[in-house]
Amino acid sequence: MKYLLTAGLSLACSLLLLAQENATVRGYVRDAANGESLIGATLYLEGTGKGTVTNEYGFYSLTVPSGDYTLVVTYLGYAEQRVPLALNGNQTRDFALGEAGSVLEEVVVTATEEDDNVSTVQMSVERLDMGTIEKLPSLLGEVDVLRSIQLLPGVTSVGEGAAGFNVRGGSIDQNLVILDEAPVFNSSHLFGFFSVFNPDAVKGVKLYKGGIPARYGGRLSSILDVRMKEGNNQQLEVQGGIGTIFSRLSVEAPLVKDKSSFLLAGRRSYIDVLAAPFLNDELADTRLNFYDLTLKTNYRFSDRDQVFLSGYRGRDIFSPGGDQGFSWGNVTGTLRWNHLFSDKLFSNLTLYYSDYDYAIKFGDQPEQDAFNWDASIVNLSLKPEFSFYLTPDNVLRFGGQAIHYRFEPANAVAVSAGEEIDISLSRQWAVESSAYLENELNLFDRLKLNYGLRLSHFAYLGGRNVYTFGEPLRRGLPRPLSGVGRSESGEIISDWLYLEPRAAAQLTLNPTSSVKASYQRTVQYIHLLSNTTASIPLDIWTPSTNNIDPQRANQYAVGYFRNFSDNAYELSLEGYYKQLYDLIDYIDGADLILNELVEGQVLAGRGRAYGLEFQLKKTEGRASGWLSYTLARTERLVEGINNNAWYPNRFDQTHNLNLSAFYELSDRVTLSSTFVYNTGTPTTLANSGYYQLGYFIPHNGGNARNNFRIPDYHRLDFSLTLDPAKDKSGRRWQGQWVFGVYNLYARRNPFTVYGTQVDGRAPAGGPVETEAIKLSVVGSIIPSVSYNFTFQ
Repeated sequence: MKYLLTAGLSLACSLLLLAQENATVRGYVRDAANGESLIGATLYLEGTGKGTVTNEYGFYSLTVPSGDYTLVVTYLGYAEQRVPLALNGNQTRDFALGEAGSVLEEVVVTATEEDDNVSTVQMSVERLDMGTIEKLPSLLGEVDVLRSIQLLPGVTSVGEGAAGFNVRGGSIDQNLVILDEAPVFNSSHLFGFFSVFNPDAVKGVKLYKGGIPARYGGRLSSILDVRMKEGNNQQLEVQGGIGTIFSRLSVEAPLVKDKSSFLLAGRRSYIDVLAAPFLNDELADTRLNFYDLTLKTNYRFSDRDQVFLSGYRGRDIFSPGGDQGFSWGNVTGTLRWNHLFSDKLFSNLTLYYSDYDYAIKFGDQPEQDAFNWDASIVNLSLKPEFSFYLTPDNVLRFGGQAIHYRFEPANAVAVSAGEEIDISLSRQWAVESSAYLENELNLFDRLKLNYGLRLSHFAYLGGRNVYTFGEPLRRGLPRPLSGVGRSESGEIISDWLYLEPRAAAQLTLNPTSSVKASYQRTVQYIHLLSNTTASIPLDIWTPSTNNIDPQRANQYAVGYFRNFSDNAYELSLEGYYKQLYDLIDYIDGADLILNELVEGQVLAGRGRAYGLEFQLKKTEGRASGWLSYTLARTERLVEGINNNAWYPNRFDQTHNLNLSAFYELSDRVTLSSTFVYNTGTPTTLANSGYYQLGYFIPHNGGNARNNFRIPDYHRLDFSLTLDPAKDKSGRRWQGQWVFGVYNLYARRNPFTVYGTQVDGRAPAGGPVETEAIKLSVVGSIIPSVSYNFTFQ
């Protein structure tokens, strides 16, 4: 309460100071070479202790008493700029920073200011720039965003080839993945081996694991904010790469120099092209590939108005020929307008469209025997946001969002002997809206606060049958259907209204260390129905309904942050505790596919996740990298499962160790390596069985859930990057070779374990032989080579 009163008094004082003789300097900070905005660049007035950082669009605003100053502009990896500033009235100052040559000779593992981890109020936030991601060893030599973030503390996966990622014990649908503000509902190609993000089109990646600001909402566990490049507004730039499994190409160029530019990037895999000469006539038309296209353009009308338009389309195709097969993909489109109402009030208005769909088609004779199934989730959103830079120590943010959802769980038709059977599931509609107020405040030069409140509302809309269910005959059985009603289009069937408070604090102990704490309440209104070990593209998205309540979570976190040796080393230690409510789970043997009454097989329960995250970074010098370790536990309690006792959920991993190291042998050769060790994830196996007709039938006698752990996972990767040209200055063509080895010691990490009877019927009265099968997705060493190039 004392801090809240102090914060309120400080806000009032800040408003009074606005009436004094103050002046504001504002503008943008960009890269001099290509015009890209620099996110998080630091600007400060020398000798005053007053400063600020640029926002997601490179904008800054700094209000101080009128006078003469020296304004210093810094960004790690770029040459510092110092300019005299006679601030007698409001001014506009844009800056274009050039790269610092001395830094280019070192491997740098962060793109933020040197003491950012200690001085900022944010905690539980991880940032990776593309320069770091591109140096990490990767599967088949292909740079990948999602695999890179899994090397960070608190981020895991259930196994090799699993789609998505898990943050602090949460499921993959509890992560909001956004590409230029538009959500991506399936972020993986090739069933989880590669992400949908083209590295040539990505500027940077930011992951919020906790302390999520009030301006973000809609998911329980994390926000993955992926920002695309804006395009080079200075000159033509062509980038690309030729790899083992796919190739990529991107083109950037100015439309109007310094005002407008575009970016066009594409990738395509060619497994089917390489395999075509070896396939027989029956498989000659086989298609096994994925592709994605990314487009972005922008136009700066004035120093107060800029418009951005970006889009993405990606698809995976697995077809034995003709129209048969399986495919899935994402389509997004984002239109954004930045506007300055005044030197202190910055606004961004976003309109986005997102569509995730999948389709299955089988049958050589579609008029006689065939099966067609397609499904999708489509949403359209309008999102106004405002930032009011009251003083250098006080920033007020406010805004809102409205989202319209359309769920199509299945448009399915089966044809048998010429007879058509429609087994489609009904569409669903929903509207989600929110408003937020957030304040970032510096107090007493040692204490920083970020606190806010988010108000969210969700309405499940009519236009379909509404089902109600009774109590099951016994625990573990589906709930019986008790009633069916019809709702009118647009009618509100059920709705919810929640307040989501957020707060974070940073206390500076000394110039090199600080402690931080945060609290967040989050609510999630849409759910992914999946009872598989790893999510698959056929999993079903559903809104909260009259039978499924929204998921909710409270998370508390505290951390200690310390830098050593002039910021060459960064240490962080965070502990967290998360409480979860109304989590989705299922009865044993639940049928989620093409089931109109699937809500009767869904259970709701509680969860808890807690852990300790340690990370040590070396950010400078020829040898650099980071070591991270997470000790964690995540459990669930669901009535009707595991005899109503707590059990570890399928994402539980007690120990998680990651080591990423880089070493620059010379200005031409860089070595990198990663080592990963994870405790095996839980699974459910039979602990007893019975005989029937000479066959052994496995049985889980105690109804235990997740009673067995898959063996531990560990892997070592290695890569060597070779830049043939020592001196790149003045060279329009720049090439780079990357040689890599994935799974260096050929570890056969099991993805899952299951029990089975040895082939053959047991003789009468004889013993029945059973065995446990370990299924490995990648069980051998995988070498790779790729060539990357840039032309300017």
